[in-house]
Amino acid sequence: MAVVLKMQINPNLYLRDPAETKLGRNIIDHSIRLIDEIGFEEFTFKKLAAVIQSTEASVYRYFENKHKLLVYIVSWYWEWVKYKIDVQTLNLHNPQDKLRVVINVLIESSVEDPATPYINETLLHRIVVSEATKTYHIKQVDAENKEGFFLPYKSLCNKIARIISEIRPGFPYPHALASNLVEMANHHIYFARHLPSLTDVRVSDTDYSQVQNLLTFFSFGLLQHQQPGS
Repeated sequence: MAVVLKMQINPNLYLRDPAETKLGRNIIDHSIRLIDEIGFEEFTFKKLAAVIQSTEASVYRYFENKHKLLVYIVSWYWEWVKYKIDVQTLNLHNPQDKLRVVINVLIESSVEDPATPYINETLLHRIVVSEATKTYHIKQVDAENKEGFFLPYKSLCNKIARIISEIRPGFPYPHALASNLVEMANHHIYFARHLPSLTDVRVSDTDYSQVQNLLTFFSFGLLQHQQPGS
């Protein structure tokens, strides 16, 4: 029997843990499918309830609003990426090799995994690429940050920053580089699909190799660059 992974998500995001019930898992599963299909702006609990053949009230028993649901599924994705980095770097000692794994995971975490049967990682990755910035580009960002809504994202970036500092102790911008790698991975996939004049890479279906090459060039180029006056 396959092991089912359960990510630890901030309980402030939900009223009832959706991972604990069949209905809750169904809500997450079909929320991902529906947001991928129609976009977050058009997504409503009324439309979701119709898809899962339930009531709006049943959805509201799990989530206060659709913003918290979006933060929940995006947080799940960041925890998933961090988990994959942990597993794949467990026996690595060379920090350059660790960073290459990080870049690969950032690009390849769209592959579905049987250990998460109610999460379609391919669809969720598409949501992260197109919708993730909407979780924190809001007026309430400071209040939600105090509630810990963005800890999975910050924890992932901190993990990458530590690897960067292992490669080059004293590098002045490890957190900036880490967050830029995460954002570049998503933005340039989005640009390549929708605004191609804003990038130099191309993607096709799930082939993101050019984006992976871009992140590798960008990160290792910066880490090898000598600061002015050094």
